Amino acid sequence: MSINLDRRKKYTRMVLKNSFIQLLNEKAFSSITVKEICTRADINRSTFYTHYTDQFDLLYQIEAEIIEEMNKYLNEYNFVEEEESIEMTEKLLEYIKNRKEICQTLLHRNTGTSFEKRVMDIAREFLLNKAINMKTTEASYLSTFIISGALHVIKEWLANDTKESPRHIAEMISQFTNKGLLFMN
Repeated sequence: MSINLDRRKKYTRMVLKNSFIQLLNEKAFSSITVKEICTRADINRSTFYTHYTDQFDLLYQIEAEIIEEMNKYLNEYNFVEEEESIEMTEKLLEYIKNRKEICQTLLHRNTGTSFEKRVMDIAREFLLNKAINMKTTEASYLSTFIISGALHVIKEWLANDTKESPRHIAEMISQFTNKGLLFMN
């Protein structure tokens, strides 16, 4: 009996999340109501409130789930060698490609949240702790520069319908990071 209950909870949450993401693709976050989410999901409002306090909580939970999964990917690698860095970036890009609609929505739509900032914060922390072995002001700025550039490459890749392979984008990000403008020569 509890297995069926767990399945129903998972299904309900999935339907609510999908309905919410669809609405985010159609309109601004500030104009989405719980009632609209429930109507789209064909779920009662009381059921919605069993899982989430409001649309802000739903958005936060979606973002937190993605952040947690990205952290798992990041922590699987030591980031010591360039090839491992490319491999890690490729795995993250595969994850993003597999969850393309939700990632593109959260990174491109004005959701009124700090999802992009949260992604940058975990990447910065990872970079400063594992890759950049200096604790200076310059290291902080360098990590911001690298992460911002990589994030905007990923946003453009998503906007271009992920035509290039995750491996190719990972290699480009690595080349841009390691060679900067020398990459153009």
